[in-house]
Amino acid sequence: MTRSLAELTTMRVGGPPRALVEAADADALVDAVRAVDAAGEPLLVVGGGSNLVVADEGFPGTVVQVTSRGVRVESDDLCGGVVIRVAAGEPWDDLVDLAVAESWSGVEALSGIPGSTGATPVQNVGAYGQEVSQTIWQVRVYDRHEQRVRSLANTDCDFSYRHSLLKESMRTAGGDGVTPRYVVLEVAFQLRPTEMSQPIAYADLARGLGVQPGQRVPLTVAREAVLEQRRRRGMVLDPHDHDTWSCGSFFTNPILSAEDMALLRERAVHRLGPGGPLPPEFPSEDGTVKTSAAWLIDKAGFAKGHGLPGRAALSTKHTLAVTNRGGAKAADVLALARELRDGVRDAFGVALVNEPVLVGLEL
Repeated sequence: MTRSLAELTTMRVGGPPRALVEAADADALVDAVRAVDAAGEPLLVVGGGSNLVVADEGFPGTVVQVTSRGVRVESDDLCGGVVIRVAAGEPWDDLVDLAVAESWSGVEALSGIPGSTGATPVQNVGAYGQEVSQTIWQVRVYDRHEQRVRSLANTDCDFSYRHSLLKESMRTAGGDGVTPRYVVLEVAFQLRPTEMSQPIAYADLARGLGVQPGQRVPLTVAREAVLEQRRRRGMVLDPHDHDTWSCGSFFTNPILSAEDMALLRERAVHRLGPGGPLPPEFPSEDGTVKTSAAWLIDKAGFAKGHGLPGRAALSTKHTLAVTNRGGAKAADVLALARELRDGVRDAFGVALVNEPVLVGLEL
């Protein structure tokens, strides 16, 4: 019997695919994708399953599960840095752990993030002031349109906040936000050979470390501090902790124009009163302002644990994580996510956008 997709995803929801194929290396992955395309079947590529919410009906096509492993040092130059090539199926946190142990700096603030390495450039995964786009040198992909293997340089990937050419291709290739044009085979990173972290860019992390933003600390210290922060927020996978049965942050932090940010401030004052809390603001050089989805959810009236004792509820540790409390269906998860989205829109006029990929579902 074909395995349920609930077994392959961290949200632990989703019915069975019509077929499931495991790809243990890049060649097998290319062959599997070519076979699916030749048969004209729908394709879903799954790595660690940490960014997927799949419909209860399952997937009406072939799921290719990427299980490739391996980290290869391509060059180790004190001037040019360390270039490593990583198989798409390599667990991401295992790679970060290795980098810290080998004194390769650049991904330490991304400790504890679940999922596979091949998924990180798609979403331009980031946390605590770092994004993978800062260290990615090249992404080796199978281009399903051109039916050939290609190497995309960092600049080719068009990275932005939680977005990339690879993610955009899911909308343009199949029009469903799921079907990719590019299937990641391998990711090359350029890291710095040093025992010290990159400058600490996240204020809460700096406070936890007892340093000023911009200072550096030993890699091992940075990693442990990040893991501690993530554990407190229920963002490190633990099979015994339902707060971690999630996709991590369910919504991206909204990026607003200066005018829309001013309107948000006005709505916050109207809702919370003069002298009340104001939404966080993180200005960018392009004039836009990022604010906090977690703040908006909380101030719209959805506290930690909202939805309990239901089968789907907000994490008791963090308002940005929609969690499976055991026995939840995809329909339960989406119902809660819609409640949060609509509540924030009604309270503040801001449209929250889901971060995980929805398969067979619409928010």
